[in-house]
Amino acid sequence: MTTLTPLYLLAADQKSAEVTDWSARISWVLGLAVFIALVYWLMRQGWKWRGQLQSDLPELPATPEGFADGEKLLTLSGRYHASTTAGQWLDRIVAHGLGTRSRVELTLGEQGLDVVRPGAADFFVPADALREARLDKALAGKVLPEGGLLVITWAHGDKLIDSGFRSDHAAEHRAWVDAINHLNRTTEGTAR
Repeated sequence: MTTLTPLYLLAADQKSAEVTDWSARISWVLGLAVFIALVYWLMRQGWKWRGQLQSDLPELPATPEGFADGEKLLTLSGRYHASTTAGQWLDRIVAHGLGTRSRVELTLGEQGLDVVRPGAADFFVPADALREARLDKALAGKVLPEGGLLVITWAHGDKLIDSGFRSDHAAEHRAWVDAINHLNRTTEGTAR
């Protein structure tokens, strides 16, 4: 008759084997580190290549003198998600820092839209370049709840650009859509 030894006694007696092949373990760790560095480098090169492809995009306009003194229609504090080619929500524009996510302070005035981004390039969209505003749920790979993203379409050079913003208070988005679309109709009417 065989005696059954309780499992907890067997588990107490067994120990892990000592690592005897340190060179193989170190080689695997170094190989993994090199692989991760290579993938990061390739991603960075892809970002730079995309920027070179979009180098025909003109420099972004700066805020005009006296804009801060003018009447402000709306202000918004929130996040800038990215800019894409209009109508193509995955075609991110990286030239001139437009692909960099950041905090944002938006100010809409009669002259246009002032976009102040701490840690990234600020820019200004003149009122006659604003095309439309809408509520959307996705831009540049970022997907939010329905209507959670304020997307402003504007012209820069010969290209139409969609820029995505998310306010700290999402209830403000509707007022921005109405104001920009109204401003666009007003500037179209005076241009004729």
